[in-house]
Amino acid sequence: MAQISAKDVKELRDKTGAGMMDCKKALSESGGDSEKAIEWLRQKGMASANKKEGRVAAEGLVGSYIHTGGRVGVLIEINCETDFVARREEFQDLVRNIAMQVAACPNVEYVRVEDIPAEIAEKEKSIEMGRDDLAGKPENIREKIVEGRIGKRLKELALLEQPYIRDTNITVDELVKQMVAQLGENIRVRRFVRFVLGEGIEKEESDFAAEVAAQANVGKN
Repeated sequence: MAQISAKDVKELRDKTGAGMMDCKKALSESGGDSEKAIEWLRQKGMASANKKEGRVAAEGLVGSYIHTGGRVGVLIEINCETDFVARREEFQDLVRNIAMQVAACPNVEYVRVEDIPAEIAEKEKSIEMGRDDLAGKPENIREKIVEGRIGKRLKELALLEQPYIRDTNITVDELVKQMVAQLGENIRVRRFVRFVLGEGIEKEESDFAAEVAAQANVGKN
Protein backbone atom coordinates (compact mmCIF):
# COMPACT_ATOMS: atom_id res chain seq x y z
CA MET A 1 0.00 0.00 0.00
CA ALA A 2 1.29 3.47 -0.91
CA GLN A 3 2.43 5.72 1.94
CA ILE A 4 0.06 8.69 2.30
CA SER A 5 1.71 11.77 3.80
CA ALA A 6 -0.02 14.65 5.56
CA LYS A 7 1.26 16.91 2.78
CA ASP A 8 -0.46 14.75 0.13
CA VAL A 9 -3.72 14.90 2.09
CA LYS A 10 -3.50 18.69 2.49
CA GLU A 11 -2.77 19.23 -1.21
CA LEU A 12 -5.76 17.10 -2.19
CA ARG A 13 -7.96 18.96 0.28
CA ASP A 14 -6.83 22.32 -1.15
CA LYS A 15 -7.70 21.12 -4.67
CA THR A 16 -11.10 19.61 -3.86
CA GLY A 17 -12.39 21.22 -0.67
CA ALA A 18 -13.23 17.75 0.67
CA GLY A 19 -12.68 16.77 4.33
CA MET A 20 -9.27 15.60 5.55
CA MET A 21 -10.43 12.04 6.29
CA ASP A 22 -12.19 11.81 2.92
CA CYS A 23 -9.01 12.95 1.17
CA LYS A 24 -6.93 10.41 3.07
CA LYS A 25 -9.34 7.62 2.16
CA ALA A 26 -9.44 8.74 -1.48
CA LEU A 27 -5.64 8.62 -1.70
CA SER A 28 -5.58 5.19 -0.04
CA GLU A 29 -8.21 3.87 -2.45
CA SER A 30 -6.28 5.34 -5.39
CA GLY A 31 -2.82 4.07 -4.44
CA GLY A 32 -1.58 7.58 -3.73
CA ASP A 33 -2.43 8.85 -7.24
CA SER A 34 -3.74 12.41 -6.82
CA GLU A 35 -5.71 12.52 -10.10
CA LYS A 36 -7.41 9.19 -9.39
CA ALA A 37 -8.16 10.39 -5.86
CA ILE A 38 -9.86 13.52 -7.25
CA GLU A 39 -11.96 11.30 -9.53
CA TRP A 40 -12.83 9.05 -6.57
CA LEU A 41 -13.95 12.07 -4.51
CA ARG A 42 -15.94 13.41 -7.44
CA GLN A 43 -17.79 10.13 -7.81
CA LYS A 44 -18.51 9.98 -4.09
CA GLY A 45 -19.62 13.59 -4.10
CA MET A 46 -22.01 12.97 -6.94
CA ALA A 47 -23.47 9.93 -5.18
CA SER A 48 -23.96 12.02 -2.05
CA ALA A 49 -25.55 14.81 -4.07
CA ASN A 50 -28.00 12.45 -5.74
CA LYS A 51 -29.31 11.37 -2.32
CA LYS A 52 -30.07 15.00 -1.45
CA GLU A 53 -31.75 16.04 -4.71
CA GLY A 54 -35.27 15.37 -3.42
CA ARG A 55 -34.90 17.65 -0.40
CA VAL A 56 -36.56 21.08 -0.50
CA ALA A 57 -34.15 23.95 -1.18
CA ALA A 58 -35.96 27.25 -0.59
CA GLU A 59 -33.19 29.36 0.94
CA GLY A 60 -30.13 30.63 -0.91
CA LEU A 61 -29.01 33.77 -2.68
CA VAL A 62 -29.69 35.98 -5.65
CA GLY A 63 -26.23 36.86 -6.89
CA SER A 64 -24.88 39.09 -9.63
CA TYR A 65 -21.87 39.50 -11.85
CA ILE A 66 -21.00 42.58 -13.91
CA HIS A 67 -18.26 42.06 -16.47
CA THR A 68 -15.43 44.59 -16.75
CA GLY A 69 -16.65 47.65 -18.62
CA GLY A 70 -20.27 47.10 -17.61
CA ARG A 71 -21.35 45.71 -20.98
CA VAL A 72 -22.55 42.31 -19.70
CA GLY A 73 -24.39 41.59 -16.45
CA VAL A 74 -25.96 38.51 -14.87
CA LEU A 75 -28.49 37.91 -12.11
CA ILE A 76 -28.79 34.35 -10.82
CA GLU A 77 -30.79 32.56 -8.11
CA ILE A 78 -29.23 29.51 -6.46
CA ASN A 79 -31.09 27.74 -3.67
CA CYS A 80 -29.98 25.69 -0.67
CA GLU A 81 -31.85 24.26 2.31
CA THR A 82 -30.88 26.63 5.13
CA ASP A 83 -29.95 30.26 5.67
CA PHE A 84 -26.88 29.01 7.56
CA VAL A 85 -25.41 27.47 4.39
CA ALA A 86 -26.49 30.48 2.30
CA ARG A 87 -24.28 32.68 4.50
CA ARG A 88 -21.22 30.46 4.14
CA GLU A 89 -18.38 31.82 2.04
CA GLU A 90 -18.17 28.62 -0.03
CA PHE A 91 -21.80 28.94 -1.10
CA GLN A 92 -21.45 32.64 -1.89
CA ASP A 93 -18.36 31.88 -3.98
CA LEU A 94 -20.36 29.23 -5.84
CA VAL A 95 -23.07 31.77 -6.68
CA ARG A 96 -20.51 34.30 -7.93
CA ASN A 97 -18.63 31.74 -9.99
CA ILE A 98 -21.75 30.40 -11.69
CA ALA A 99 -22.94 33.95 -12.41
CA MET A 100 -19.56 34.54 -14.06
CA GLN A 101 -20.05 31.30 -16.01
CA VAL A 102 -23.35 32.59 -17.41
CA ALA A 103 -21.67 35.83 -18.48
CA ALA A 104 -19.01 33.82 -20.32
CA CYS A 105 -21.54 31.60 -22.15
CA PRO A 106 -23.63 33.71 -24.55
CA ASN A 107 -25.34 30.65 -26.07
CA VAL A 108 -26.67 29.36 -22.74
CA GLU A 109 -30.39 30.05 -22.33
CA TYR A 110 -31.64 27.39 -19.89
CA VAL A 111 -30.49 25.86 -16.61
CA ARG A 112 -31.03 22.21 -17.60
CA VAL A 113 -31.63 20.27 -20.79
CA GLU A 114 -35.02 19.24 -19.33
CA ASP A 115 -36.00 22.94 -19.20
CA ILE A 116 -35.71 23.35 -22.98
CA PRO A 117 -39.19 23.48 -24.60
CA ALA A 118 -40.10 20.59 -26.90
CA GLU A 119 -40.65 22.97 -29.82
CA ILE A 120 -36.98 24.02 -29.64
CA ALA A 121 -35.89 20.39 -29.95
CA GLU A 122 -38.30 19.88 -32.86
CA LYS A 123 -36.96 22.97 -34.62
CA GLU A 124 -33.39 21.70 -34.22
CA LYS A 125 -34.44 18.31 -35.58
CA SER A 126 -36.04 19.92 -38.62
CA ILE A 127 -32.85 21.89 -39.33
CA GLU A 128 -30.60 18.84 -38.95
CA MET A 129 -32.79 16.54 -41.06
CA GLY A 130 -32.51 19.00 -43.94
CA ARG A 131 -28.72 19.20 -43.99
CA ASP A 132 -27.01 18.27 -47.25
CA ASP A 133 -24.58 15.81 -45.66
CA LEU A 134 -27.50 13.52 -44.72
CA ALA A 135 -29.01 13.40 -48.19
CA GLY A 136 -29.16 9.89 -49.58
CA LYS A 137 -28.56 8.15 -46.24
CA PRO A 138 -31.07 5.51 -45.04
CA GLU A 139 -33.80 6.91 -42.79
CA ASN A 140 -32.70 4.96 -39.70
CA ILE A 141 -29.11 6.19 -40.10
CA ARG A 142 -30.30 9.78 -40.55
CA GLU A 143 -32.41 9.54 -37.41
CA LYS A 144 -29.48 8.23 -35.38
CA ILE A 145 -27.10 10.94 -36.60
CA VAL A 146 -29.69 13.67 -36.04
CA GLU A 147 -30.44 12.40 -32.53
CA GLY A 148 -26.76 12.69 -31.63
CA ARG A 149 -26.47 16.18 -33.10
CA ILE A 150 -29.61 17.40 -31.34
CA GLY A 151 -28.39 16.03 -28.02
CA LYS A 152 -25.13 17.93 -28.45
CA ARG A 153 -26.93 21.12 -29.49
CA LEU A 154 -29.34 21.03 -26.54
CA LYS A 155 -26.43 20.59 -24.14
CA GLU A 156 -24.88 23.75 -25.60
CA LEU A 157 -28.01 25.64 -24.48
CA ALA A 158 -28.00 24.29 -20.90
CA LEU A 159 -25.92 25.94 -18.15
CA LEU A 160 -25.33 22.79 -16.08
CA GLU A 161 -23.87 20.95 -19.09
CA GLN A 162 -21.13 23.52 -19.72
CA PRO A 163 -17.47 22.87 -18.86
CA TYR A 164 -16.73 24.93 -15.77
CA ILE A 165 -14.63 27.93 -16.83
CA ARG A 166 -12.22 27.58 -13.89
CA ASP A 167 -11.74 23.83 -14.31
CA THR A 168 -12.77 22.49 -17.70
CA ASN A 169 -12.32 18.91 -16.50
CA ILE A 170 -15.70 19.17 -14.79
CA THR A 171 -19.12 20.51 -15.77
CA VAL A 172 -21.11 23.13 -13.86
CA ASP A 173 -23.41 20.31 -12.74
CA GLU A 174 -20.45 18.43 -11.26
CA LEU A 175 -19.28 21.63 -9.55
CA VAL A 176 -22.67 21.98 -7.87
CA LYS A 177 -22.65 18.34 -6.79
CA GLN A 178 -19.18 18.72 -5.29
CA MET A 179 -20.51 21.63 -3.23
CA VAL A 180 -23.52 19.53 -2.16
CA ALA A 181 -21.10 16.90 -0.87
CA GLN A 182 -18.99 19.53 0.89
CA LEU A 183 -21.82 21.51 2.52
CA GLY A 184 -24.21 18.60 3.11
CA GLU A 185 -27.31 20.26 1.66
CA ASN A 186 -29.27 20.11 -1.57
CA ILE A 187 -28.21 22.98 -3.86
CA ARG A 188 -30.17 23.90 -6.94
CA VAL A 189 -29.58 26.48 -9.66
CA ARG A 190 -33.08 27.85 -10.16
CA ARG A 191 -32.91 30.61 -12.77
CA PHE A 192 -30.78 33.32 -14.31
CA VAL A 193 -31.01 36.28 -16.65
CA ARG A 194 -28.20 37.70 -18.77
CA PHE A 195 -28.11 41.35 -19.83
CA VAL A 196 -26.05 42.63 -22.76
CA LEU A 197 -25.74 46.38 -23.19
CA GLY A 198 -27.81 47.58 -26.15
CA GLU A 199 -29.26 44.14 -26.90
CA GLY A 200 -32.55 44.40 -28.79
CA ILE A 201 -32.11 48.07 -29.64
CA GLU A 202 -32.00 48.94 -33.32
CA LYS A 203 -28.84 50.91 -33.91
CA GLU A 204 -28.52 53.41 -36.72
CA GLU A 205 -25.94 52.27 -39.26
CA SER A 206 -23.45 54.97 -40.18
CA ASP A 207 -20.92 55.36 -42.96
CA PHE A 208 -17.68 56.02 -41.08
CA ALA A 209 -15.93 57.58 -44.10
CA ALA A 210 -18.88 59.92 -44.74
CA GLU A 211 -18.94 60.80 -41.05
CA VAL A 212 -15.26 61.80 -41.13
CA ALA A 213 -15.84 63.83 -44.30
CA ALA A 214 -18.78 65.60 -42.70
CA GLN A 215 -16.67 66.49 -39.68
CA ALA A 216 -13.95 67.84 -41.98
CA ASN A 217 -16.47 70.04 -43.81
CA VAL A 218 -17.73 71.42 -40.51
CA GLY A 219 -14.18 72.48 -39.72
CA LYS A 220 -13.93 74.44 -43.00
CA ASN A 221 -17.03 76.52 -42.32
